[in-house]
Amino acid sequence: MIEEIYSIERQAMGKSPVHSLDARIKIILAFSAIIAMVAYPYTTDVIIPGVLFLIFFTVLWLFSGISISSYLKRVVLILPFGFFIIFFQIFFENSHYTTFTPLVTLPLNIHIYAESVEFAYILFIKFIVCISFIILLSSTTTMQDLLTGARRLGLPSEFALVIGLMIRYLFVFADILGKMKNVFDTRFFNAFDRNLPYKYRLKTIAYAVGTMFIRSYEQGERTYLSMLCRGYSKDSYLHVGTKKLTNKEIFFLSFSLAFIVAVPVLSYIYSNAFTTVLGI
Repeated sequence: MIEEIYSIERQAMGKSPVHSLDARIKIILAFSAIIAMVAYPYTTDVIIPGVLFLIFFTVLWLFSGISISSYLKRVVLILPFGFFIIFFQIFFENSHYTTFTPLVTLPLNIHIYAESVEFAYILFIKFIVCISFIILLSSTTTMQDLLTGARRLGLPSEFALVIGLMIRYLFVFADILGKMKNVFDTRFFNAFDRNLPYKYRLKTIAYAVGTMFIRSYEQGERTYLSMLCRGYSKDSYLHVGTKKLTNKEIFFLSFSLAFIVAVPVLSYIYSNAFTTVLGI
């Protein structure tokens, strides 16, 4: 986990046309794609905008110069969190359907419904598109640039200050945890080693967790006193200077937003027209 945090930040410091885009553009594109997919009706026609959005994402990812394996690795890490929510949809009746057709009947009178399987499939497409754009945003924009871009888009200064401190101490916390991990490695301690007594392993881990939080607390106190000495108060805020978008960035943003808006709208109109023709 610690290595993954540093790895993502190193990727975000890369040099490519996507990396060099203003953070505001990438934030707007990511949130626009997510809103468009979430707002699209729960029908099987969602595959049309889903595929087109994934093609758009793939083009941006290729221009970023980051390997496909890196994307797949992060998808695999994130997928379990959404997979269980999606998977369990097949066992329940949901409000998007009025009739339900049981496909399989399991013990304890549990049914797998055809409509619920269809709903899970729709939800999976929406989930993949949304996390893909989030991965693109986090892989091509450093945390500090994300904060700066959000501040320029109107994020309140109080939020920006708190998030900025959180970002800083996320890496401080990770550094402390990394040092403790190195100590365990040099002493050949493995929490999953069954050759060691269970109580000894549990006691060592408990001491490590307690030490980690005490060190984090002490570091926070030292930093807070240093901030007070430098004039920090309740009226302090993160200063972010103004920055204008270039003509190329404005053109790219306009084209991308037009694409993101047009794809679901045209897909919805086309699917409705096609359904009407078939109904006639």
